[in-house]
Amino acid sequence: MTAEAKKRAPKKLSKREINEVLRILEEEHGGSKTALNYQSPFQLLVATMLAAQSTDKRVNMITPKLFQDYPDAASMSRLSEEELQEYIKTVGLYKAKAKHILQTSKILAAQYDGDIPATREALMQLPGVGRKTANVVLSIAKRVPAIAVDTHVFRVSNRIGLARADNVLETEKQLMQNIPREKWSNAHHWLIWHGRKICRARNPLCDQCPVAHLCLYRRQNG
Repeated sequence: MTAEAKKRAPKKLSKREINEVLRILEEEHGGSKTALNYQSPFQLLVATMLAAQSTDKRVNMITPKLFQDYPDAASMSRLSEEELQEYIKTVGLYKAKAKHILQTSKILAAQYDGDIPATREALMQLPGVGRKTANVVLSIAKRVPAIAVDTHVFRVSNRIGLARADNVLETEKQLMQNIPREKWSNAHHWLIWHGRKICRARNPLCDQCPVAHLCLYRRQNG
């Protein structure tokens, strides 16, 4: 693309284009869910905490044994940090995660009967639980509309033009404005899977992308 053409390229998608992108992504990735394996809201929270600075695939390799031996907050809260570290030592930041998971397990066992809070604010009061983790758990376990902005969602939404921001919080706010509330939770999964399958961090597969004709990145760099 010439320099002049780049100047003429749009800076953001129109509302009509955003709706068309969402329609296509739903058609391509509708029904997709989290790749993390879990059997309860508590286990989902722990798995999501473990997935930070790691991959879902790696987390799914360690949680079957962990959740078999310590399936709930009460049982997990009785572990020592060293014992939990042995289960999770192959994920990034495992020492800090062990500390936070045990602290959180004790709070959940004592104050929530082993369940998890139903609000973002309460979840974010738990040790090691940030906004992204809270949004993931709320969306899936409590069916509260939320958009969790991880690296995939941040990259894909800003590349395509669903958002135009340089940080995750502003990206989340713009996505909430541009995506109908009833689609927030599902769109989160559509963007993740699109990022994994097509819109990769390096060498995105633009020639295979069903929204390439609408994507700002493709129009500005194609």
